[in-house]
Parts: sequence; C-alpha cells; structure tokens
Amino acid sequence: MAEPEKDKITVASRVNEVKLNDDKIRLFGIPFFGIAIPNVTGLFGNIQVSDPVYWFGYVLFIGLAAVIWQGNRYLLFRTRQRFTWFDKPIEKLILLFMNNIFYTAPVTIAVLCVWYALVGFDVKWETVTVVSLINVICVLFITHVYETVFMVKEQQNEQLKNVELQRAKAEAELAALKNQVDPHFMFNSLNTLTHLIKVAPPKALEFTENLAEVYRYILIQKDQTLVLLDDELDFTHKYTDLLHLRFGKALIIKQRFNGSAGKEFLIPPTSVFVAFENAVKHNEISERTPMFIDVDLNEGMLYIINSVRERKNVGHSSKIGLKNLDERFRLVTGKGITAARQEDKFVVQLPLTPITH
Repeated sequence: MAEPEKDKITVASRVNEVKLNDDKIRLFGIPFFGIAIPNVTGLFGNIQVSDPVYWFGYVLFIGLAAVIWQGNRYLLFRTRQRFTWFDKPIEKLILLFMNNIFYTAPVTIAVLCVWYALVGFDVKWETVTVVSLINVICVLFITHVYETVFMVKEQQNEQLKNVELQRAKAEAELAALKNQVDPHFMFNSLNTLTHLIKVAPPKALEFTENLAEVYRYILIQKDQTLVLLDDELDFTHKYTDLLHLRFGKALIIKQRFNGSAGKEFLIPPTSVFVAFENAVKHNEISERTPMFIDVDLNEGMLYIINSVRERKNVGHSSKIGLKNLDERFRLVTGKGITAARQEDKFVVQLPLTPITH
C-alpha cells in the first residue's frame, strides 16, 4: 500500500513545480461568459432593462460562470495531482470529461431553475438544455487551454532542468579534471626533484623554489575556465625553467610566433605545460639525443611540436595527461585537441578561443 501513495506524492510534487498565473484571464473570462451566454440563449426573455430583475440576472449568471469556472479549475488541479498524460492518459481523459459534465451540467440546471422561479417564467427545458450544452462545451475548451498551457510550461521547465543538469554535470566533470592535474604534475615534478637531489643538490634547491612559483600559478588559475594565452605562456616559461635545471642544453624550446598574438586568444589554464609534460615524460632527453620543442600559432590553433626519441622504460603512467586535456577542451570550448605522431615528430594542436572586442 505504501508504493501507490509514494507514486501519488511524486506526481503531485512534479505537478506543483508548474505554477500558473491565470488571474487576468479569469477576471475577463468569468464576466464575459456570465453576460454573453444568457443574451445569446434568450434567458432574459421579454424582461426590460429598466426592471431590477434584469440586472439581478447578470449578477446571478456571472455568479454561475464563477462557480463553474472555479469549480472546474479546482477539479482540473486535483486531477493533475492524480494522473498525468504520460502515465495514465486514458484515465485522465475520462476523469476530466466526467468532472466537467457531471459538475457543470447539474450546477447550470439548478441555477436556471432558480432563475425561472424568480422571474415567474415556466421552465423552458429546451433553453436549459442549450445553455447546459454551451457551458459544458466552453468548459471543455477552457480545460483544453489550461492543459495546453500546463504542458508547454512543463516542457519548458523540463528543458530548463535538463540544461541546468547538463551544466552542473559539465562543471563537476571540469572540476574533477582540474583536480586531476595537480597529482599528475606533482608526480612528475617529484621525480625530477628526486633526480636532482641525487646528482645536483644546489639545483634541487633552485628547482624547489621555482616549483613553488609554478604551483602557485596552478592554485590561482584552478577556478578559471579560460586564461589569456600570454599568461599561460609566461607560466609555461617558468615551467620550462624547471626542465632546464634538469636537462640543461639537452632541451631546446623555441616560440615561433609574434609574442603580441598571445594577447588575442584565450586558452584553458595549464594546457601548454601538460603538452610539454607529455613530451618530456615519454621521450629520451640527453645531450646525445636532445629534444626540440617548437611552439607555433596558426589560424587559431596553437601547435606544440616535439621531436620523438621514445624512452625504452617509461615506467608507470597515470594516463591522465593528453586525455585529461582533451576532455577539458571539449567541456570548455566544445572542441577537442588533436595529438598524433607525424614521422619523427609528435604534434599537439590546441584550439584557441579568440577574444572578441
């Protein structure tokens, strides 16, 4: 017995999310039908405008219109709490018809009988039938309008909810990807520091100081979606200073585009240095086999091209690197990166976001 009640509450809570402000249409519609229907159907007969009963009739019929409108509105809202067009459309349709007909028709007949008794006319059942039929048809039409408005609003709410869920999901995924950068970067940096401590303690101290500067940038930019390419390149230069402390002249890096172009584009933070990390981690670097890394910019794409001298024993890889970078670019810019080997070079292409003035 608990499950149906739970389903009912779930449907009701979903329906309650849609709010309908119909005050203006009721303020116009109720008097309109209360005045129009008795005149169209001849309920006033030969009663003159000067007769007080004539004006009492308008009060009575506007009151009838209000009772019919408000009553059917209440029944409609109750029906929406029990059924929806998606789970039980047949039951909902039957219930709507029954509510409209078996509420509207009896109320109309009762009020018309009171009207005829007050004015002293014989009950004209043909007129009563016509008025009751008109009221039922009008109620069915207005109910259809209500349901259409509700469905449109529900669809809009659902679309908005889906957009918000997708945005929240993307933000959560992006945050997770950003958080993955830190351990990946620290893992590689600590490996470098361990090497320097063994072979060159003074360089290890300098490396530690530079590492603190690099890590400060990562923390500052962690919550940023896009940063100026110029700032990213400045950060990358600090990172390459760390690499030079280890590899010296065995690592040759060249920027092959005008530096001012860096002020015209945006890029996800820590993007360039991830590409550098990937190159250093998977290739042999020594004075006998130096590594060349070129950074170029062409047609809104940043190219990081490194010579390939694959290491024989790469060791354990967390497999975050370029995959992480590609996912971040897709979430932020809608475009993925391209990373592929071309003969004896490995090329990473990063799509840039132009700054619109």
